[in-house]
Amino acid sequence: MFQLLTYGVWGRRGKAIAALLALASPLAAEEPITILALGDSLIQGYGLPQEEGFVPQMQAWLDDQGHAVTLVNGGVSGDTTAGGLSRVEWSLTPDVDAMILALGGNDVLRGIAPEVARANLDGILAVARDHAIDVLLVPMRAPGNYGPDYKADFDAIYPELAAEYGAIPAPGFFDILLGEGQYPNAAANLMQDDGIHPNARGVARIVEGIGPYVEDLIDRDG
Repeated sequence: MFQLLTYGVWGRRGKAIAALLALASPLAAEEPITILALGDSLIQGYGLPQEEGFVPQMQAWLDDQGHAVTLVNGGVSGDTTAGGLSRVEWSLTPDVDAMILALGGNDVLRGIAPEVARANLDGILAVARDHAIDVLLVPMRAPGNYGPDYKADFDAIYPELAAEYGAIPAPGFFDILLGEGQYPNAAANLMQDDGIHPNARGVARIVEGIGPYVEDLIDRDG
């Protein structure tokens, strides 16, 4: 036989059980946060309908995972690391809790010296640190047409700055699209006609690849 609990006893035990369940469920206890995605056309969604760009697709992915997150589109088409540095201070409004930083592609396209790009990214990360903002750092890798020294110097920027500032290192967007050891033409069906920007399917693959790293950013902020 079992003892029938009175309302008062059940009420007290019920509240205790509910509290334990809330502690055991990270998503149930997750506080809403706002993440700024600071970047160039790859973040802005160049050439795509609004709902098919990186930010809307990433937002939908996070929603599907049950995260209470608002993702803010801070992408400016054509922006360089210098442009990002010039606007990061006012972009980090008081409601922003964390940042995805994805800049450098246009620096490479313009042949900007790696030390200049490094100084700009360093400045952006310093502003984020001053605002107590956690950062997910998305790298851009230089092609080989500027020579091996340029490529080595540019590619080293991101892991070194991530280590210096404690940012979360993410895979590059094009690393996700190409996969291990693939040539660019292998991802042609994931790119727009310009060969530079991903199409909607390409963005979906990027979101799937980088999503777990955004979750790490959310967990860190929580």
